[in-house]
Amino acid sequence: MQYCLTLELKNDPELIATYEQYHSPKQVWPEVISAIRDSGITDMAIHRVGTTLIMILQTDDSFSFTEKEKQDAMNPKVQQWECLMEQFQNVDSTNQQSKWQLVERIFSLEEQTG
Repeated sequence: MQYCLTLELKNDPELIATYEQYHSPKQVWPEVISAIRDSGITDMAIHRVGTTLIMILQTDDSFSFTEKEKQDAMNPKVQQWECLMEQFQNVDSTNQQSKWQLVERIFSLEEQTG
């Protein structure tokens, strides 16, 4: 399955540059990478336009947003990473539901061509 999510960064070029540095190759903590892979996410990419982040997930059949959230909540390193990343994100820390927003797919070329 493929999912697309968005998130807004704070409109601060220095913060954005630092956020991108944290996400550059070999910079994301190995525990975070393991948690992503262990959840059933087979590939993940994050793109940016302005202050908007676009995350594309490829998942296997075992993936569940609910289960991922539960596992992340029990993983101290993931929680530490999330707290670190919040300083860059334009989110209400009291409402995690407003963090990454799931985008509704309205078109698929594969569905058009059969």
